[in-house]
Amino acid sequence: MGKVLIIGAGGVGTVVAHKVAQNPDVFIEIMIASRTKSKCDAVVKAIGNPNIQTAQVDADSVDELVALFNSFKPEIVINVALPYQDLTIMEACLKTGVNYLDTANYEPKDVAHFEYSWQWAYKKRFEEAGLTAILGCGFDPGVSGIYTAYAAKHYFDEIQYLDIVDCNAGNHHKAFATNFNPEINIREITQNGRYYENGQWITTQPLEIHKDLTYPNVGPRDSYLLYHEELESLVKNFPTIKRARFWMTFGQEYLTHLRVIQNIGMARIDEVEYNGMKIVPLQFLKAVLPNPQDLGENYEGETSIGCRIRGLKDGKERTYYVYNNCSHQEAYKETGMHGVSYTTGVPAMIGAMMFLKGLWKKPGVWNVEEFNPDPFMEQLNKQGLPWHEVIDGDLEL
Repeated sequence: MGKVLIIGAGGVGTVVAHKVAQNPDVFIEIMIASRTKSKCDAVVKAIGNPNIQTAQVDADSVDELVALFNSFKPEIVINVALPYQDLTIMEACLKTGVNYLDTANYEPKDVAHFEYSWQWAYKKRFEEAGLTAILGCGFDPGVSGIYTAYAAKHYFDEIQYLDIVDCNAGNHHKAFATNFNPEINIREITQNGRYYENGQWITTQPLEIHKDLTYPNVGPRDSYLLYHEELESLVKNFPTIKRARFWMTFGQEYLTHLRVIQNIGMARIDEVEYNGMKIVPLQFLKAVLPNPQDLGENYEGETSIGCRIRGLKDGKERTYYVYNNCSHQEAYKETGMHGVSYTTGVPAMIGAMMFLKGLWKKPGVWNVEEFNPDPFMEQLNKQGLPWHEVIDGDLEL
């Protein structure tokens, strides 16, 4: 029991490695693999555990992944590489008999499109192989789904209205920087908004709908309606939901920079010709922006992420707000990464722990809300992401 392979040595991968190493009773053998082995070696050095192995692998190559999996023989792979690589890693898992966990759904490189269909299509193959695939086990998606499942299990007969609210009230003292991979981050924000209401999806212009929401210990923040992938699985798995939305906060300076980036064509994901070679503007922009991994040292403030839920219990209307606030400085002191990486990396480790303990283990492809939320919620309190709940309070939404 307890052999785990982490693919990805960015900010989230670094947090996952730290947290896995903190739980040696569950994770007996650890390997970190990435396209650049020196990044993995640097993570091991920061953790100070020479028993953690490292390897170089191109996660776009099924053959390279298969060779690595056959060599190390992990029980589960924690995929914190890029969302473009989900399917190659899932293919390699099927070829080698390895279980799978990720934090973000697959998206094709050539179009900013978030949809679970590609990964859900693997359900039968994972069932037949007797393997478990756990999808979207970060914070949002991830904890947001587990919060919803916990609310459904303990507080509601019928969830009707779900709003996931994500506030980063931190300050990294940079003119413009993204908190995770700039390419993924900017693609996510610049696409159309979308929410679910009365059985259908309603599309909005990017960042068209926004309002002030009040976050615990933070206060009011301008919050924008985005489309986020967990909405797709949550309305499927909780069919009583009448409306589901996702909100995220942005400062005006950030949005001004974002508008300029779009207006001058730097958010494009298609190839352009420059000096006789083809480049993707957004990938070039990523190369000149601050590295998200380097933001932690000067990051102040905190994140506040949660679910605001309204529905029925015993025939009466009830509201429920469950959330976590995470300090960027505390996250940095523990792992060398800021709170955005921390809030994604800790749940990924807990999901792998749930699998290895046999608590989340069933052949097929599953979203996190399809498992028992209770042991996961218990571990959130123990592993650095304690949660708080407000019952029958004002949800503002």
